[in-house]
Amino acid sequence: MNKIYQFCAMKPDGSVVDFNIYENKVLLIVNTASACGFTPQYKELEVLYKQFNHRGFEVLAFPSNDFGQQEQLSGKALETYCSIDQKLSFTVYDRIKVKGQNAHPLYKFLGDKWLNGKTNSKPFWNFHKYLINREGVVVDYFYSFTKPLAGRLVRKIEALL
Repeated sequence: MNKIYQFCAMKPDGSVVDFNIYENKVLLIVNTASACGFTPQYKELEVLYKQFNHRGFEVLAFPSNDFGQQEQLSGKALETYCSIDQKLSFTVYDRIKVKGQNAHPLYKFLGDKWLNGKTNSKPFWNFHKYLINREGVVVDYFYSFTKPLAGRLVRKIEALL
């Protein structure tokens, strides 16, 4: 099965979300970090989310400490940082591993063409982005330096909506 609906993940409050809730939605999945040079992308991710959410678009953030030890927060501290300090309204999951043997199953799937059917693109740094269509299939990826409001990313999202 080459769809993301088989996965679940934990939010900072400890609740587990089954990805079946994202059926028929376009998703942008991003590994994030609060102390990274790319952290200002949180603001653009929020703009993108607010621009397209009413059309069935979701941003899913997965904080990770895998690159440069740039995400020390987890649990309640992470939740507070994202909701109060960054003022994010899209879904931020609890800190996970996104690379290596201990990577979260979702990230193993996203980065392996044999599993996802589309691309071999593991994150090289924080704020690597995966675009998922309404059928739950990986359709593209964007490196960290591609800003969330970059024209080519926005156009791809609009085409999927």
